Amino acid sequence: MSENLVQAENTIADNTSSPEKECVLKTINLTKTYAYKNVVDHVNITINKGDIYGFIGKNGAGKTTVMKMISGFLKPNSGNIELFGSENLLKGCKKIGTIIENPVFYPYMNARQNIECQCILKGVKEKSVVDELLELVGLKNAGRKKAKNFSLGMKQRLAIAIALVGDPEFLILDEPMNGLDPEGIKEIRDLILKLNNEVGVTVFISSHILGELSKMATKYGVINEGKLVAEFNADDLSKKVKPCIKLVVDNSEKAVEVIKGKFGEIDIKSDDNTVYIYENIDNFLELNSLLSEAEITVSSFTKEQGDYENYFLSLMKGEA
Repeated sequence: MSENLVQAENTIADNTSSPEKECVLKTINLTKTYAYKNVVDHVNITINKGDIYGFIGKNGAGKTTVMKMISGFLKPNSGNIELFGSENLLKGCKKIGTIIENPVFYPYMNARQNIECQCILKGVKEKSVVDELLELVGLKNAGRKKAKNFSLGMKQRLAIAIALVGDPEFLILDEPMNGLDPEGIKEIRDLILKLNNEVGVTVFISSHILGELSKMATKYGVINEGKLVAEFNADDLSKKVKPCIKLVVDNSEKAVEVIKGKFGEIDIKSDDNTVYIYENIDNFLELNSLLSEAEITVSSFTKEQGDYENYFLSLMKGEA
């Protein structure tokens, strides 16, 4: 991994002198058809070096199919794929590591043996690589425990270690946090951030856990029914998904009327028994007293960083 660390430092130095970033992946009208239906429909994605690209969509939206075409496991019906500025996918795929659908490893081998086997397959002869990868993914103390007896989080970390054999510059991860408990999700998130920040690996990651993606992604693509409906960076998202005060009340219409009567025409929305206030109202006690005097019962009163899930759902529905 030391070569990538040097490359990462050089990239940071280069980026300070030029705003241009190397394009790692570009798809141009990428299309895949099954039974006369476009399951991936003219998709244009751009991922630059250093990005953590969060790929969002419902089950069946086309996320995995896109990843399989990029990785060379499926052939597109039409469109082009450029990896590292070239349409030579055979050459480009040598620089990528993938985990698509399910972690793949030898279940009756331990973590070390699995990584050693992948080193043999990839022609990696440097023995220190195995120890470096075990340390990197937090499996150095897994010992002789067979991979089939690992927790799901350990299996995902082992799969990432296997994908990192050969020092790939680009990592493609299909739902790596699916089915994990909160601790396992944090472990995978921290590992992805470490790979990106310290090793310089560019990451293309799909996930249904939108709140987790928002903690690490630098860029997003939203796909719905095979079409890419939006692509934007993290700064754009933070402007569109504002922090808010969330109130659960027994009469949302009356609550909105009372709040506007006190604070004027502020940015406020209601949905069923929930009121969302997008203005900076710091005096919670005053707000609570105001509603209480109006005989409005408040059963929940929280300050939220932003409703990413509703925003992404509205994008997929064409409402945002």
